[in-house]
Amino acid sequence: MATGADFLLSGSAGVQLQEGRRAHEGRRAILLTRKTDVGEFISLASTMGIEIIEVIHQPGSSDPRHVLGSGRLEAIRDELKAKVEGHPWSGVDLVMVHHNASPRQLVNLNEILEFEVWDRVRLLLHLFTNHANSVEARTQVRLARLRADSSVLREIVHRETTGERMGWGAGGKHAWQGVLETVQKEVVAVQKKQRKHARSQAERRRQRKRSGVSTVGLAGYTNAGKSTLFMALSGKDVLIEDRLFSTLETTVGRMLSSPRVLMADTIGFIDRIPAELLDAFRATLAESLECDLLLLVLDAGDSLSEIDRKLKTSRRDLLERMDGDDRPITGVVLSKIDLLKEDIDEIYHLVEENGLEVIAEVSAIAEQGLDELCQCILDELIGPPLKFHLRHQTEKDSTPIERLLHDLHECGQMDSQIDNGEQGFEIEMRIPKLDLDRLISRHPTRVEMQ
Repeated sequence: MATGADFLLSGSAGVQLQEGRRAHEGRRAILLTRKTDVGEFISLASTMGIEIIEVIHQPGSSDPRHVLGSGRLEAIRDELKAKVEGHPWSGVDLVMVHHNASPRQLVNLNEILEFEVWDRVRLLLHLFTNHANSVEARTQVRLARLRADSSVLREIVHRETTGERMGWGAGGKHAWQGVLETVQKEVVAVQKKQRKHARSQAERRRQRKRSGVSTVGLAGYTNAGKSTLFMALSGKDVLIEDRLFSTLETTVGRMLSSPRVLMADTIGFIDRIPAELLDAFRATLAESLECDLLLLVLDAGDSLSEIDRKLKTSRRDLLERMDGDDRPITGVVLSKIDLLKEDIDEIYHLVEENGLEVIAEVSAIAEQGLDELCQCILDELIGPPLKFHLRHQTEKDSTPIERLLHDLHECGQMDSQIDNGEQGFEIEMRIPKLDLDRLISRHPTRVEMQ
C-alpha cells in the first residue's frame, strides 16, 4: 500500500513547490468521467501540459465506492497493464477522474487500478503549485495541499488500523500514522503563518479606509479577463496569460484616472471547486471582497450557456463569502466585448435573471469602454461631478485660497480648475457630499454652488 499511496498524496505535502513546476509537462493521461461536458477539465489538464488522449465515459450516477463501476475499472486496469508499443494508450502514465473524489473513493481507485490517479482536487492542487509565485500564494497552496493530504492519510490509517492492535499493550503505531501526525503539525504551522499574513492585509485595508481611499475589487470566473482589465485601469504590470488560474495572489494598484481609488485583482472562481481549497485562499479573496465596490467580470466571448454557468458559479461563491448586510455594491462588467459572439441583449437578460446589472462593456485589449467604466466607478464611489465657485479671502474668512484648494484635492477628484483672477476659481470635481458640506459649513462666504 505504501508505494501506491504515494500517488494519492498531492505532492510531498506541498513542501517542495519549486521542484514540481515542470514535472508533469508532456504527460499522457486517460480521463474517466460520468459527465458529458469535460471541456473545462481538459483545459485544466492542458494548462498543466498534460495531454488527455482518450475520454472514457460511463453514464449514470457516481458509484459511492469507486466513482465508476468496479467492472469497468478492472477492465481499464487490465488494458493499462497489457499496453505495448503502438497501443493507443502507449505512454499513458496517469489516470484522471472528472470528479471531486472522497478520500475513500480515491484510495479505492488507487487500489483497483494500481496506477497513479488524480481527481479534480489533485489536478487543481498541482495547477495551483505551478502558478504559485509569491510567498502569499505559496503559503496558501501549501496549506491546501497539506489539508488534502491529511484527508487521504486519515483514510489510509483507518484501513491499516481497523481490527488491529499494534505493539505491547497496543502502544505501537503504523508508519502512516507517523506521517499523518507530521502533516498535521505542518498544517498548524502553516495556518499560523497564514493568519499572520491575513492580519497584515486586514490592517492595510483599515489604514486605507482611514485615509479616505476607496477600493474596487475585481472578481469572477478564472480567465475572465480580470488581470488584463486591472492593468488597463491601473497601469500596473501583472502576469497576463490565457491560462486558467494564472493569478493566485492579490495585486493592488491605484486607478490611473483617480489616485484615491485602488483596484484589487485576485484569484478566479471555477465550477465545483471544493470549499476547502477556496478556504485556503480566504485571505486573498478578502482583499477583493472587503471593498467599497465589487465588480463581477464576465467573458463576453463565451457562449450563452457558458456565460450562464460561469455567472451562477461566480455569484454563488461570492454570496457564500460575503457576510453581513454591509455588502459592497456589485455590478457586472462584460470583458472581451470585441470577441462577442452572442446577442448582447440575451447576455443582459441572463445577468438580470441573476439579480445583477451590467454597468459597462469593455475590451482592455482594444481599449474600448474603459473611460465609461472609470466614470461608472467614480459615480458609484464618489458621485457625479459638482460645479461651484471658490472665492478669495474675505474680511470674515481669511483662510488662504491655496489652503482651500489643497483641501479640495485631498477630499476628491478634481476634473477642472479655472482661475478667474480676483473673482476666484471655477471648480468642477467629484467630492463626497459630506466633505463638501463640511467645507461649506466652515467657509460659507467662500463657496457658491452652481
